[in-house]
Amino acid sequence: MRYETPAPPAEVGKTDGLAYTLWLPEGDPWAGVVIIHGAGSSKESHHDFARAARSAGLSAVCFDQRGHGDSGGKLDGRALEDVATVAALLGDVPLATRGSSMGGYLAILAAERLGAAAVVAICPASADGLLRGLRGGELGFPADVPAVEAFLAEHPLDVAHLAAPLLLLHAEGDERVPVAHSRELARIAPNAELVVVPGGHHRSVQHDAELQGHALRWLRKVV
Repeated sequence: MRYETPAPPAEVGKTDGLAYTLWLPEGDPWAGVVIIHGAGSSKESHHDFARAARSAGLSAVCFDQRGHGDSGGKLDGRALEDVATVAALLGDVPLATRGSSMGGYLAILAAERLGAAAVVAICPASADGLLRGLRGGELGFPADVPAVEAFLAEHPLDVAHLAAPLLLLHAEGDERVPVAHSRELARIAPNAELVVVPGGHHRSVQHDAELQGHALRWLRKVV
């Protein structure tokens, strides 16, 4: 049996201390997507989606948030500035954000700042849930706790005025972020689609190839 090694990213580097991988399609991309990992995770956990995005004609960038992976340091109050810094690597194309858990929270928050055309949020955490995890030491990464607490207090997840279309993906069996949270976001957001998967767990949806394909087709439709 023959196995082929997946093609590597087009670029691996750092910008403002943030480690990233950049994925470019063969031709001109029709859009670019900023991929944001969750608490205690890393950019490599989302390379499967980055490859799928590249194959679908998008450019994509994954990065390690501060206090994670190869970026080092501590997570602080610069989370939205960091998303914008990394998004600049995608150039002058329509932008989308895609994140999981804490990354889903940031993907929604960053949409207005970036002028994003679409948001894909997988089991997005709430500010209150992240605050509880931070204070309980459950998030598993170095953090400037006062700075992150202040950031979370200033940025509740208010989707009532979200201009970009929102795709929410959530496993019914999620043991960390209740599916009820995504149902409530879908009820409030002006333009939202919610896909709830029976069973599963907190990390199952982000790696589901069928749901990745659904997200890419949805992006093609709305961007």
